[in-house]
Amino acid sequence: MLKPPVDQPEPRSTDERSIGDLVNQLVDDGKAYARAEVEVVKAIARAKAGGYKVAGILLGAALAFGLAAMAGLAVGVTMALAPLVGPLLAGIIAAMLFGGLAGVLAMAAIKRIGDAP
Repeated sequence: MLKPPVDQPEPRSTDERSIGDLVNQLVDDGKAYARAEVEVVKAIARAKAGGYKVAGILLGAALAFGLAAMAGLAVGVTMALAPLVGPLLAGIIAAMLFGGLAGVLAMAAIKRIGDAP
């Protein structure tokens, strides 16, 4: 029985690619996969944003109506105080009252932002 010599390498087939070609293909495939994942995330974000758009519009309308209600309340407080202290002082008292309330709410919000992780 004849055995091939040990020190001679086996002939290389012509359909094998070099390590460099395989690494280049791996990098290209990785980039394509990453791009596809980014596109999936973008599509999910667009789908979620569409649902939040209507909620945002409704929240903006609620904010506008809330501001109108607060303005009406301020006018009402001013009118209620006007016979007691005069219209100018009633306006000043109402402005200080609602301005102070706004300041307290703003400070509470700033404290919560500072406590957030």
